[in-house]
Parts: sequence; C-alpha cells; structure tokens
Amino acid sequence: MPESKKQNYLHGAAIMAGTTVIVKIVAFFYKLPLGSMRILGDEGFAHFNVAYNIYSFFLTLATAGFPVALSRMISAADTQGRQAQVQRIFRVALGVLLGIGGFFTLIMLLFSKPLSAVMGDREAWMSILALAPAVLLVCATSAYRGYCQGRSNMIPTAFGQVVEEVGKLLVGLTLAYVLVRTGKGLPMASAGAIFGVTFGALGALIYMALYKCRYYPLQTYGLADTPDSAGSIMREFLTIGIPIAIGASVLSMINLLDNGLCLNRLQSAARFSPQEAHVLYGVYGKAQTLYNLPSYFITPLTLSVVPALTAFLTRRQRREASDLAESSLRIAASVAMPMGVGLFVLAEPVFRVIYWGSNPAGPVLLRMLGVAAFFVCMSMMGNAILQAAGQERLPIVSIILGGVVKIGVNWVLVGNPRINITGAPVGSIFCFAVICAADYVFLCRTLKNKPRLSRVLGAPLLSCLPMGVSAWAVYGLLSRLLSRGGAPLTRPRMAMAMFPAILVAVAVYAVMIGVTRAVTMDDMELIPHGEKLGKLLHLQKNRH
Repeated sequence: MPESKKQNYLHGAAIMAGTTVIVKIVAFFYKLPLGSMRILGDEGFAHFNVAYNIYSFFLTLATAGFPVALSRMISAADTQGRQAQVQRIFRVALGVLLGIGGFFTLIMLLFSKPLSAVMGDREAWMSILALAPAVLLVCATSAYRGYCQGRSNMIPTAFGQVVEEVGKLLVGLTLAYVLVRTGKGLPMASAGAIFGVTFGALGALIYMALYKCRYYPLQTYGLADTPDSAGSIMREFLTIGIPIAIGASVLSMINLLDNGLCLNRLQSAARFSPQEAHVLYGVYGKAQTLYNLPSYFITPLTLSVVPALTAFLTRRQRREASDLAESSLRIAASVAMPMGVGLFVLAEPVFRVIYWGSNPAGPVLLRMLGVAAFFVCMSMMGNAILQAAGQERLPIVSIILGGVVKIGVNWVLVGNPRINITGAPVGSIFCFAVICAADYVFLCRTLKNKPRLSRVLGAPLLSCLPMGVSAWAVYGLLSRLLSRGGAPLTRPRMAMAMFPAILVAVAVYAVMIGVTRAVTMDDMELIPHGEKLGKLLHLQKNRH
C-alpha cells in the first residue's frame, strides 16, 4: 500500500467502528446456537464459559498494552523516517510477544486440570487444552496488528478480526454439532466448540503475516539509518506496555474470580449438586451473551469520540472538550438506555425464543442484566473520556471499587439458596453503577465544566419511557390474541408476538428522540456517517 494512501486517524476509527459491529454480530451468532439444547445446552455452555474466561484473562495479560506500545513506537520511528528502526522494533516486539504468549499457553496446557478445579468445573479441562494455543497465536497476531496500526493502516486489523470470527464460527459450530451427535459428551463437545477460537486465531495470523509480507516487505537500509539496540527497544516496549496491561487486566481478574466464586458458592453454600450448579451457571452465561450486545455498539462511539476530545484538550480548548464529553455521554445513554429497557421489558420472549427449553431462571437473569447493560455502556464511555483526558489511571480505581462491590454482593447473594444464581446479575448492577459513579466524580474533577446529569440522562429517559410501555403493551396484546384458550405460547407464536413489539418500540423511540432532542445533528456528526442517519431521522442542530 503506497504511503500516500494511508488512512488518517478518523478514517481509521471509522473503519474499526464498522468492523467492530460486524465482528461482534458474528461473535453473537457463534455463541447463540452453542447454547441451544441441540448442541451444548445449559450444562455444556458452563464448561465453555469457564474455559473462555480463563483464556480471556491470560490473553488480557499477554496482549492488552503491548499492541498500543508497539503502534506508538512504530509511529514515532516512521515519522522520523527511521525505517531500519521500524523493522527492528517489530522484530523485538514479535519476539517478546511470542515469549509471553508461549508462557501463558504452556500454563494452560500444563495446568488445565488444576485451573478447571479452581474455577469449580473439573470437566472444563479439555476446553482449556483446546483453547491454549490461541493465546500464542493471538500474541503473534497482535504484533502484526500493532505494526500496521503504527503505520496508520487499520485495514489489516479490521479484516483480520473478520477472518478470526468467521473461522471461529464455522469450525467451532461444526465440531460441537458433530461431537454431540456422535455421543462424545458435553465436555468434549465444549472443547470442539472452543477449538474454533484457536482455528480462527490461526487464520487471522496467516492473513496478517501475508499482508505484511506483501505490503511491508523487508528492505536493506544504509549505514546512516542505524537502529537502536534491541535491549533499549525492549526496555521501552515493556515500559509502555506493562502498565497498560496491568490496568486492563484488573477487570478481567475480577470477572475471573467472580465466575469461580459463583460456581463454588452455588455448590458449597447454596447446596446445589455440581450438575445443578453447572446448569444455573450455563443459563447465566446465555443471558450474558444477550446482555453484551449493547456494549458492542458503544465501542465504535468511543473510537470516534476519543480522538476528537484529545484534539480539543491538546489545543487547550477545555470548554469545548467539556461540551464534547457531555455530548458523548448523552449519545452513549441514548444508545444504551433503549437497549437496556428493551431487554428488561421483553426479557421473557427474547430469552425464550432464542434459548427455548433452557432453565426457567433465564428470563429473570436477562431482565436484571438489562439494567446492568446500561451501566456497562456508560462506564465504557466514561473511561474513554478519562483516558482521552490523560487520566488513564483513574478508570483503574473505578474498576477496582466496582469489582470489590461485585465480589462482595455475589458472595452473599449467590450463596443464598433462595436467591442463588439470580444474585450474580445483581452484583453486576452494583458493580457498574459504582464504576459509573466514580467515573462521574473523576470527570467533574478533570473537565472544566462537569457533565450535567439532567442533560445526559433526562431526554433519553423521557424517550425510553413510552418506548418501553409500547413494547410491553404490543407484546401483551399480541400474546393474548395468539394464545389458544389461555395455553402457554409456543415458540413460533411467541416470536410472532415479539417481533412486532420490537418494531413498534424502535419506531416510537425514533420519534421520541427527535421530540425530546435526546440526540441532535451535532451529536450524530461525532459518529462515522452519523449525519446520514441524522437526516433520515430529521434531527436538528443544537439551539446554541
């Protein structure tokens, strides 16, 4: 790719934003059928979740900060025209990441059984084994991604993620289905399903390596272009990457501890059998798959808002930065709140239609997680604003506070036999509410003008109330009309009542955000191609 065709930062953010949505949708349709009773069901999905949470923790430790460090170092050397330095930085970083990834892969291979036992699921060890090579593969891939991003090229990162998700979807689902149908048992089927992640990671690494070889081949440079020593490059790489990795791993560590706590408390305190505990934990994992959907749409918004906010602060335009921060929070609320309300109001049909035949606790869990989803999305935007303002350490404080609350609440509630697994989403609500509250305090201290909660939450809330009522009313009316003699709705009839309710809710909300000015045309211009959607919804400019 010629250097003249590099994407600028905002263009790169737009590419990543669009791809993130595609990737998350593919990931959703990977996990969705796995939880069905024809493949893993509630019990098998618990094995899958345990292994995946362990993998996520090690992967966060191994890769969270290092691609950022690599891209920063590559960008600096590239700007200075030091191409030999660029090549040496990449080689050193690749070696470091291979070493780190190999170490964590070895831990998962050697200690798969002890790890599964600590997490309260001794049958998850096969899934941990199947997933172990993925850590090494993703570490190597992150070196290539960091290199390309440092050259202001987001295209290979974006398409590499698509390759990874599609490979995971095709191979994981196929193996899981075949293993279940041939009677290999749920632990083995879970391992087959999760091997799709390893296969997808291999596909992404091959794509990224081929891309670099084609567009960024190795070259010979003169003596004048002398790179720094490998030792000095490694020290700088680790100095930048380690603090970011530690900060990113805090929430992952808390989630890992919490997941192990839930399974152990269900068995030790609530007195459920191992099989019953796995079923409850599995259905909770299914509800989490749906509850994660709203956050998928917030990630692209943070990608677009952060560079704009950073530019204002760099130019010392603190008032404009404060206005942008408030607007960003209002956009996040306008996206997250209707999704959370929708999950809360339509939890019963949404869960039943997607996971028919699952444990009855599913809709109750999803209803509470709908509330938690709103706080998750707001915390993501709050953290992004703080990071753009140069306060990277403050979100770590917020996360630690929320994590301690989450573990404490879950310890008490999940161990109560009458509450059991329904205590887990309550812990999530408290956790992310605390994070949001702490972030708001930090934002008030960081920004010139503190965000006004009435402006951030008022209009989205007024828009969501009629939306939620309309969804509840339409579904209730249609379910009564479709019910035969008061008998429970079948899955197709429940879907027939649910989808019109969703469409009516979307239409009502679209009208209400224009009436209440929850989102304006100025807000939509912060989002890649958002002005087109703003014109479609007939949004107006801010009055001021």
